[in-house]
Amino acid sequence: MAAITAAMVKELRERTGLGMMECKKALVESEGSVDAAIEELRKSSGLKAAKKAGRTAAEGVSLIKISDDHTVGLILEVNSETDFVARDDNFINFANEVLEVAFKKNETDVAVLMAGDLESKREALVQKIGENISVRRIVRIEGAVVGGYVHSTNKIAAVVALTAGDAELARDIAMHVAAVNPRIAKPEDMPVEELEQEKAIIKAQPDMAGKPAEIVEKMMGGRIKKYLAENSLIEQPFVKNPEQTVGQLVTAAGGELIGFLRVEVGEGIEREEVDFAAEVAAASGINKG
Repeated sequence: MAAITAAMVKELRERTGLGMMECKKALVESEGSVDAAIEELRKSSGLKAAKKAGRTAAEGVSLIKISDDHTVGLILEVNSETDFVARDDNFINFANEVLEVAFKKNETDVAVLMAGDLESKREALVQKIGENISVRRIVRIEGAVVGGYVHSTNKIAAVVALTAGDAELARDIAMHVAAVNPRIAKPEDMPVEELEQEKAIIKAQPDMAGKPAEIVEKMMGGRIKKYLAENSLIEQPFVKNPEQTVGQLVTAAGGELIGFLRVEVGEGIEREEVDFAAEVAAASGINKG
């Protein structure tokens, strides 16, 4: 029988999500054949899916769907462990099916949406692809005019709602949102605690030291105004025409901004860095070759 190497255990662990010793045992029983070991492990597919559920899925896709009358927009994020899987047709087809069902049912609660048939399909895809897959979030916006934009890599998606204008205008602004990533829609939307934090930062800057209170307040007012303009969508220079703000663009079309949504794949997920090769090699009784 061929020696069971660290590389073999690493490959089987990455393809199944099972523990090192379980993978080593399966390889011993299959006389060193990774494929044969996987076939045997399929007998415990339910356990296999459960094991994968604990693995970090921070890659994936963000997809949008806009209603035919351009009054409703939906963004869906579905995660995988690797970018390679995020480009797999089976994964993309599953994500699109989830998006269609969510839109049809007008459902943004992931737990409610996935209960039943979609969850079974997700588990089956985990078995087929060999990675943890999760439906992370669904967000929805509506208005008189809604448009959306997805970056070519499917990593960033944005939707925008306006009171007037057309779908092309809304799409252009959604493209701006995807590219620039504004914090808020309008200056007045900035959370008070964040504004106070920014004021504290400004006051602590070296050029404020020793100045009279009224001068500090005046300087701070100008800097806060600049801060709000930089972070507010309607105050930002439009990416296609920096001479015009997004707010001016919308006003010229006879409308107002209702709001926007932006989803970037994996944002806020802590990505775990694991050296599987080193971990496997450290296990007793396993060759390093």
